[in-house]
Amino acid sequence: MHLKRWITAIVAIPVLVLLIIKGPPAVFAGLIALIAILSMWEYFYIVSSGHKTAQLKPIPVAGAAAGLLVIAAALYGAFSVMLLLVFASLGIGALLSMPAYRSGPQIMETVARQVQGVVYIPLALATLVLLRSRPDGLTWIFFVLFVVFLGDVAAFYVGTYLGRHKLSPAISPGKTVEGALGGLAVNIVVALVFKTLLLPELSSGFVVLFALALGIAGQIGDLFESELKRAAGIKDSGGILPGHGGMLDRVDALIFASPVAYAFYLFVF
Repeated sequence: MHLKRWITAIVAIPVLVLLIIKGPPAVFAGLIALIAILSMWEYFYIVSSGHKTAQLKPIPVAGAAAGLLVIAAALYGAFSVMLLLVFASLGIGALLSMPAYRSGPQIMETVARQVQGVVYIPLALATLVLLRSRPDGLTWIFFVLFVVFLGDVAAFYVGTYLGRHKLSPAISPGKTVEGALGGLAVNIVVALVFKTLLLPELSSGFVVLFALALGIAGQIGDLFESELKRAAGIKDSGGILPGHGGMLDRVDALIFASPVAYAFYLFVF
């Protein structure tokens, strides 16, 4: 599994870096939209307890369409439109549920999952598109990605080799307190190195706070996705990334960390 994990990373990372650096904002938004739609496909598979055609039902399809429009609105900086689209996804889901209600009241759970899915994945990831549109947005995108993903890698390996105390055994038996602390330590180190090299004007104290906030949010996101999978009795969200599982398995931490990063950019730094 470790070999597949590293091979996938070695192949995928240069391509992603090239797209982010060389591509205009619309290409970056398209990349985020692709990640969001793949993640939503896996999300609806999970919350439907592994039913293979659940993603093709009208309500999930409407949610996916709303999610893509949310990311498109973020490309133009239209935050108010993003929020209205979330409400529209609820309205459309409610409308579609009415003729289906005769088959059973469980259709209301589908509506709730659809709205949760839109907020959980595309709305959260759309904050990366908003961040990328800022004058120094490209630097901040890499700041967030480095802090979140290297902390995630550290948590995995520290937990694997040094973990002794379970972090949340009911949700994810493999995660440990040692892994979580190791991940947070690397979050801080990476953030301080990045600040020194590329953002020297930032306060070191605020950068440490930023790293901790991203690390904690990322670990909550990781546990939340594990919670979804455990409730559904599913091990991985998918198999699109060898050694990593599904797309949602790879970006679960980023989904929770991205809005936190954007909030720090707007209100702290």
